[in-house]
Amino acid sequence: STGLTMTFRKNLLALAALSLFATAAQAADITVSAAASLTNAFKEIAEKYQAKYPDAKVQLNFGASGALLQQMSKGAPVDLFASADQATMDKAEKQDLIDPKTRHNFVQNTLVLIVPSDSTLTLSKLADLKKADVKKVAIGNPASVPVGAYTQATLEAAHLWKAVSAKAVNTQNVRQSLDYVARGEVDAGFVYGTDTYVMKDKVKTALEVPTQTPILYPLAITKDAAQPEEARRFQAFILAPEGQEVLARYFF
Repeated sequence: STGLTMTFRKNLLALAALSLFATAAQAADITVSAAASLTNAFKEIAEKYQAKYPDAKVQLNFGASGALLQQMSKGAPVDLFASADQATMDKAEKQDLIDPKTRHNFVQNTLVLIVPSDSTLTLSKLADLKKADVKKVAIGNPASVPVGAYTQATLEAAHLWKAVSAKAVNTQNVRQSLDYVARGEVDAGFVYGTDTYVMKDKVKTALEVPTQTPILYPLAITKDAAQPEEARRFQAFILAPEGQEVLARYFF
């Protein structure tokens, strides 16, 4: 009976250890909401991070920055938020959804006009979008998609918004614009410079478009973060050389 008691105790201890481990593992789970253009880079950064910290688990949620902000405002559980523009993060700050002390710009991008790789169109300047043979242009919805807001501001400054928006096919995020161009469903589209490398065999850059404001991406820990310490550790990893090296390889 002594042997049975010892075995029972050992099993209890093992169960206790397992439940402690499960709690510790669960405690390290974080949810990161990030702009669609960060998809490939953030997936690799998360893999590297989890390899370095085996106790950590990073859940990634990608979409248009404005849509992600809406999710957060409706109570979606998010620990770390990365947007593709300052305006969306400003809104998150005004709505008291992020901790402003943790806000950092971590990467920069460019705006480009792309066409399908087999396109015969010559688009050497923005005004060429007024040409009759340009019938459809993919533009992210400016109300919720930062690349669309950058596009609208740039076209308005060039007095071309009215003409080009009449040809616009509005998309829900930058990767949808990329897909439309890659499949030849539109004649041209506005995306980030980094997106072109994701489908470099299916799209080509017609021209790089100077923007009214620099395209700087901020990230911040949310006010309601369930795991603020773990979110801070992942944020530090993104800002450190390890994370920055991955972002640079994806041409940020």
